[in-house]
Amino acid sequence: MEILRTKVEVRSKLSQVRNSQKNIGFIPTMGALHEGHLMLVENAKLNSDVVVASIFVNPTQFNNVEDFEKYPITVDKDLELLKQKQVDFVFIPTVEELYSSKSILKFDFGYLDNTLEGAFRPGHFSGVGLVVSKLLNIVKPHKSYFGQKDLQQVAVIKRLVEELEFDVQVVTVPTIREHDGLAMSSRNIRLSPEGRTKSTILFQSLTYAKDELKSGKDWFKIKEQVVNRFLHSAMCSLEYFELVDTHTLEIKNSISDVSQASICIAAYVEDVRLIDNLEII
Repeated sequence: MEILRTKVEVRSKLSQVRNSQKNIGFIPTMGALHEGHLMLVENAKLNSDVVVASIFVNPTQFNNVEDFEKYPITVDKDLELLKQKQVDFVFIPTVEELYSSKSILKFDFGYLDNTLEGAFRPGHFSGVGLVVSKLLNIVKPHKSYFGQKDLQQVAVIKRLVEELEFDVQVVTVPTIREHDGLAMSSRNIRLSPEGRTKSTILFQSLTYAKDELKSGKDWFKIKEQVVNRFLHSAMCSLEYFELVDTHTLEIKNSISDVSQASICIAAYVEDVRLIDNLEII
């Protein structure tokens, strides 16, 4: 496994790969790796000749300075995990390497900027779009892998790739969960033992709502029950709980085709913000 720290290094090494007619799989991460990230790597290894991962905590996608400062940094552990998975290259740029000058470019993703994560984290997806554009331009992969846990982010990146005509296939990999259903996230390690126990309310709420919807229950009554659960749960506060079209992320009040719908949730457990979603299939 080779560690690359500059754009020049990445472009030089990977141009050799492309010239040898090998295809490149790319997994962009912010580090603090877990089994969810490693599943992305495994998918990339199955479908690519050469696998590249990046580790970069992108400041432009944080609308909360405290959240950025508290984001876990575990680079040595991350590199060991990637080495065990036989990743070929790891790109670890500094902020100065990716943002040589203060960025003034902003992305507007329309409806996706004004709903769910977009509504509660203004500017977040502009930052995501900016850094993903940079990384795709530098790495130039054939396929790039993202987790379904960040369902809205995947929708944003697919729109970005489509509209800017990046020559890359976006591959979505199913969410990896802990034994009790909690979606694996780099933020989970910030939870206290008690907070970790309480955090199961997210997945429990999703599965409850899914079962109720499939049995024909009214969405508003289901949502009311979930809101009440959070109101009576110590250490947990609900930010949103919505029924959406899986592909467009448009918020729905009811569904006619369960195979096209998902439930999305964001909540705070202690001071840690967690998100999750579940397809209704």
